[in-house]
Amino acid sequence: RMEADCNPMEVPNKTVFEDDSDYRDFEGTDVKDMRLEAEAVVNDVLFAVNNMFVSKTLPCAEDVAYINVETRERNRYCLELTEAGLRVVAYGFDQTDDRLQTPYHETAYSLLDSLSPAYREVFGNALLQRLEALKKDSQS
Repeated sequence: RMEADCNPMEVPNKTVFEDDSDYRDFEGTDVKDMRLEAEAVVNDVLFAVNNMFVSKTLPCAEDVAYINVETRERNRYCLELTEAGLRVVAYGFDQTDDRLQTPYHETAYSLLDSLSPAYREVFGNALLQRLEALKKDSQS
C-alpha cells in the first residue's frame, strides 16, 4: 500500500487559475507577481539596511519592478528587479540612468553584500545569532 503525504480530500479538483484566461500560458508573469517579488525582497533584507521599499513612482511592468534602498552608510540606490536578477540602475531613489551598466546579482544578499560593508556585518551577526539559538535548542 502506498502512503500519501496529503489527504486526497484536501486537494482541490481544479486549480484557481483554470478559469482565468490570463494565466493559461505562463509565458509572461502578471504585473502583480513582479511587485510581489519585489515586496518579498524588501521584507527579506529590510532589517539590515536603513530603508528599503518598492518604488511607487517608477512603473512596475510585467517583467520589471524597482526598489529603493538606503544602506547603513546612507548611500541611496534604485534597484531594478527582473527575471535576470537585481542590479543598480541609479544612485538615488526613484531614478534610472540608462548609461549605468551594472552587473546583475541573483539575490538581494549578494547585491547588498557588494554595496555595503555594514550590511555584511549586520547580516553576519543575525546569522550568528540564529545559529546560536539553533545550538541552544538542540542542546535542550
